[in-house]
Amino acid sequence: MTSVDEPERPNGRTRDAARTQAEILDVATREFARVGYAGARVDDIAARTSTTKRMIYYYFGGKEQLFTAVLERAYGVIREAEQRLDVEHLDPVAAIRRLAELTFDHHERHPDFIRLVSIENIHEAEHIAASEKLGRMGSPALDVIRRILVSGQESGLFTAEVDAVDLHAMISSFCFFRVANRHTFGALFGRDLVDPAQREHYRTMLGDMVIAYLTAERTTERTTGRTTERAADPQPGGRQGARPLDTRETTAQHP
Repeated sequence: MTSVDEPERPNGRTRDAARTQAEILDVATREFARVGYAGARVDDIAARTSTTKRMIYYYFGGKEQLFTAVLERAYGVIREAEQRLDVEHLDPVAAIRRLAELTFDHHERHPDFIRLVSIENIHEAEHIAASEKLGRMGSPALDVIRRILVSGQESGLFTAEVDAVDLHAMISSFCFFRVANRHTFGALFGRDLVDPAQREHYRTMLGDMVIAYLTAERTTERTTGRTTERAADPQPGGRQGARPLDTRETTAQHP
């Protein structure tokens, strides 16, 4: 790539490259989230920064690479937050609840992340597939979950039948749905999932669902297609007993 001199500040000092790139990524994140990948234009992004279109190409190479960089940073933020969670010094039940709450809080505070992920799904994850950095970002999330699961299973609190990917999907899907489907869900059912008055209700409900899933013993009768759940009751006062579930009731789809 041909070398391009960086712009200078009015006082003559060279503009800090890291700050310039961060500003470009901030603006690009908002623009891609607002109009999508197809609708975003580098000219518009440049016009909303204190730099130039030429510098965007200098740092990122083009719109496709810029969108990939936006995704890398967006996923990197939540992965870093997960890694900072000190699960080793929490009991397994508290640790998994804290991870669920962290995910809940992050999705709520970063609606642009929800939009970016939705856009990337429309494009069938082609940018993630092409990025080595993004390709490595799934493992850290699963590593945190696996450490919690191992601790819970070794202490007899969690059932051994839980898969880390399934658990990640369970937590992420609730948090993602709550923000992404807020308007359609509200129009159909008259309830705002992001209503501040209900925030703690849903935050607690997520943790309760995850813990109930982790502490339930599961046996499947293949001939009848019915599943029996028995709570492991890891703590005093926990749920006990068995309940047959008709598997047909678990296939309902929600908007």
